[in-house]
Amino acid sequence: MTPRRAGLFAMLLLLAGVLLWLFLPPAVNGDARIANDPDAIARGEYLVIAGGCNSCHKGTEDAATFSGGLALETDFGTFYAPNITPDVATGIGAWTAQDFLRALKHGRTPGGSFYYPAFPYRAYAGLTDTEVLDIAAYLMSLPPVTHRVPEPDVPVWLNRLTIAGWNRLADFNAPMPEALATEQIARGEHLARNLAHCGECHTPRNSLGLLDYTREFAGAELGDQVIEAIDAAALAQWDATSFALFLLIGLKPDGEFAGGDMNDVIEHNTSKLTAADRDALAAFFTRATP
Repeated sequence: MTPRRAGLFAMLLLLAGVLLWLFLPPAVNGDARIANDPDAIARGEYLVIAGGCNSCHKGTEDAATFSGGLALETDFGTFYAPNITPDVATGIGAWTAQDFLRALKHGRTPGGSFYYPAFPYRAYAGLTDTEVLDIAAYLMSLPPVTHRVPEPDVPVWLNRLTIAGWNRLADFNAPMPEALATEQIARGEHLARNLAHCGECHTPRNSLGLLDYTREFAGAELGDQVIEAIDAAALAQWDATSFALFLLIGLKPDGEFAGGDMNDVIEHNTSKLTAADRDALAAFFTRATP
């Protein structure tokens, strides 16, 4: 083989390796199954409430459903929350357990494509397989609703293939795991950083849309909305008791009540958590930080 052909062959091998690295489907548990027993459905309902799924996926025609259609305005375009009822034609009715695992933990569609990160799969990656499958059990128990939502309205340069590279950048951007003092704080971290994905709204992003973990929970702008900071500096006058009360009824230490979207989050999500989980979130957010 001539040096030129050898060089070309090496370049092709490198290109193939890069493409595999970017597009290889994630490995998930092939034996996983979606349960239909009442316990799994009840656990899944709680997880869906804790995760605030209704905030985005509530139906535009009937807010009591999960038929989607809500428009999320961002700096990168407008994204529409999909229908997550078990309608086969327009929802998730044909999804398998593996489809749920790939979607929630890896941001991949059943067809192998990529979801836009308006769907917080980067946070959901920290969920356990059991949590994902319980969520699936609950969603599959809902009445199917036929509702086809619009496709995302994004710039011509932004497409699902580009998200493959964005995901790898996000991998490099991910912070090192934090050493936490107690099991309660660790539970609060799981709720805040994974299931409830608080940082997706409360953490600022850089020009590539990656979370700026050096300013985690320091407040952000989402479209024309200003999202309040909930980092250590912003919560300097709070203690765990006042934060837990805020999650229950929206009352701040200064006597004011939460407003805007946070009021909806409290009414429909955090107020419905167990007292133990509200206390865990409070312990996490009001913990002493370096």
